[in-house]
Amino acid sequence: MKTVGLISLGCPKNLVDSEVMLGLLEAADYTIIQDPSVADVLIVNTCAFIGDAREEAVNTILEMAQFKQSAGRQVGRSAGRKLKGKCKKLVVAGCLPQRYKGELAKSLPEVDLFIGTGDYHRIVELLESHPNPETHKRLSTPTYIHDHKTPRKIATAKHAVYIKIAEGCFHGCSFCAIPKIRGKFRSRKIDDIVSEARQLIKNGAKELNLIAQDTTSYGRDLKDGTDLAKLVKKISAIKGDFWIRIMYAYPTSLTDRTIDEIFSHKKVCRYLDIPIQHINDRILKSMGRREKSQDIKRLVSVLRSKVPGLTLRTSLIVGFPGETKSDFEELLGFVREGHFDHVGVFTYSKEEGTPVFKLRDSVPKRVKEERRKRLMELQMAVSKKLNSTWLGKKVKVLVEGEKVARTQGQAPEIDGVTYIRGLSPKSGPAPVVGTFATVKITHTDVYDLSGKAVDR
Repeated sequence: MKTVGLISLGCPKNLVDSEVMLGLLEAADYTIIQDPSVADVLIVNTCAFIGDAREEAVNTILEMAQFKQSAGRQVGRSAGRKLKGKCKKLVVAGCLPQRYKGELAKSLPEVDLFIGTGDYHRIVELLESHPNPETHKRLSTPTYIHDHKTPRKIATAKHAVYIKIAEGCFHGCSFCAIPKIRGKFRSRKIDDIVSEARQLIKNGAKELNLIAQDTTSYGRDLKDGTDLAKLVKKISAIKGDFWIRIMYAYPTSLTDRTIDEIFSHKKVCRYLDIPIQHINDRILKSMGRREKSQDIKRLVSVLRSKVPGLTLRTSLIVGFPGETKSDFEELLGFVREGHFDHVGVFTYSKEEGTPVFKLRDSVPKRVKEERRKRLMELQMAVSKKLNSTWLGKKVKVLVEGEKVARTQGQAPEIDGVTYIRGLSPKSGPAPVVGTFATVKITHTDVYDLSGKAVDR
C-alpha cells in the first residue's frame, strides 16, 4: 500500500490544485492519510505571494523533512523537536518552486522533487519516475487547467466547495508576482464548469465558491462572448437548493450590465469580494491599477444601490513605496465612510521580480504596522455598525457545525460566522450540518452574529 499525505498552504486557488493532486493520486491507488508520520510520500503545496507565506512554506517543508528516513535513520534538519516517520519522498509543489526555479534545490537538499504550478497534474508520473539530478525539478511555463473529468478529492466539507473557473492573470499590478507564477489568464469552458458544478451538487454541495485570480474577467481570453454573467446563469439553472458565491472580482471588469445580470439570480449570494488595494490616485497608478478613486467610489455606490442587502469585502495595502501620511489619511477617510463589511489589510512586502522591487521601500516597517493597526481598528467599528443592521432579522444560513453556521454575507474561512443559540433537547433536533436553516439574529458583534434557529 502506497500512502501519501499532503499539506496545502495559501489561498483556495492553491487548495483546488491540491485537491486535483489528491484525486490523481487516489486514482493511481495511493492511500490518502492525515498523519504525516506514517506517510511514504509527503507533499507540501506552497504559497509564495508575500514574505510571510514564503516563511511559512519553508518552515513547513523543514518540519515535514523530519519525517524522512534514509537507511533507517532520520535525515531532516531539526526544527526544535524530533519527529519520527517513514517518509521516503518529500515533494514541494506550487508557487514557491515555480517562483524560485532552481534556487530551492541548493537550500533544501531534503526535497526529492520540486513541482511548479504548471506540472502538478503530472504528480503521479513524476513520483513514479526515477529521480536524478536532472529530472527532480519540473517547473515548466504554466498552461494547464483541469476540467470536470480530472479526478479531484475535495479536502473541505463537501457542502461548501471551490470551483476554479480560470487560472493565471493578465493584469500588471506592479507589486504582484502572480502572472509570473501562474502564467497567462486562461478560462475554462462554460459547459465544463457547469458539469463540475452539477457533480459537486449531486455529491452534497450547497455552496459553490467561484474563484480565479480575477473572476470578473472570466471568458475574456476565449473571445467567443463567454463571460461571468453567462456562466452564473448556466450554473443557476441547475436544479437544487444551493448558493453561488463570487470571489476575487477585479473592479474594472464589473460593468453595470454584469452587476444587473449576475445578481438577478436568486441563487447568487448577496456578497462580493473586490480587492481595491488603495483609494489614492497616485498610489493606484504606482500600483499599476487601471481604476481611479472616482471609479472605485462609483462602483461601490452602484453596487449598494442595485443590490440591497449586499455584503462587500475588500483587501487593502498600506505602506506602499511613496505612500505619504496624507495618502494614508485619504485611505483612512474612505474606510471610515463605511463602504465595506469586511476588510483585509496587508503591509506592503517588497517582492523580487515585480516592477516596483527596485523602488526604495520608503515607509519604515514600524510605520507600516502602525497604519495597518489603525486601519483595522477603524474597520472594526465599521464592521460592528454594519453587522448591527442584521439584528432582529430572519436570515438563511448554511449549517457548518452543531451550533455554527454562515449567512450569505460570510464567506468560508475569511469572514465571521453565525452562532446558533438556544439549542436543547426540548427545543427539538439541532440543524443538520450541510443543510440550510433559518436563524433570527439576536446578537451582533464585530465579526460574528448569533441567533435562534426558527426553521430547521
